Amino acid sequence: MSEGGDELAADALTHTTEEGDVQMVDVGDKPDVDRRAVAAGEIHLQPSTVAAIRADEVGKGDVIATARVGAIDAVKHTWETIPMCHQIPITNVDTAFDVGEDRIGLEVAVETTGKTGCEMEALQGVTTGLNVVWDMVKAIEKDESGNYPATRIANIRVLEKRKGRR
Repeated sequence: MSEGGDELAADALTHTTEEGDVQMVDVGDKPDVDRRAVAAGEIHLQPSTVAAIRADEVGKGDVIATARVGAIDAVKHTWETIPMCHQIPITNVDTAFDVGEDRIGLEVAVETTGKTGCEMEALQGVTTGLNVVWDMVKAIEKDESGNYPATRIANIRVLEKRKGRR
């Protein structure tokens, strides 16, 4: 029972056994279906940092290209870092960066044909891609006291989760 006294439906928590033990969901009997998930998020930075990214003047290299590779790699390895997440056949990953004045948005779309969805992969891609941006600009993003007053990763969310014919 939850604190509010409401009982959960018996099948509401599919990652637990009737005894409450954690388990991986058995998807073996499910049919393979085309699936798509899209997630998004953003990193807020100082305008001078974003200008350096736009001008390709960040000492560590091309920030957007590196973040794109990081996002795609994270999608492919989600099952290794998220407990109970199935290893799924990724058929496509699209990344889209939106570089503003003081922020960079990232949207990651993942497609698969399989027995389970790919929203965790899309979320993992967004999170890692934005972390890569932070890692590459942290030296120039610091203020005089060594803090990061403008830097924050925010609004990570699933925009779309779909199964069935495309």
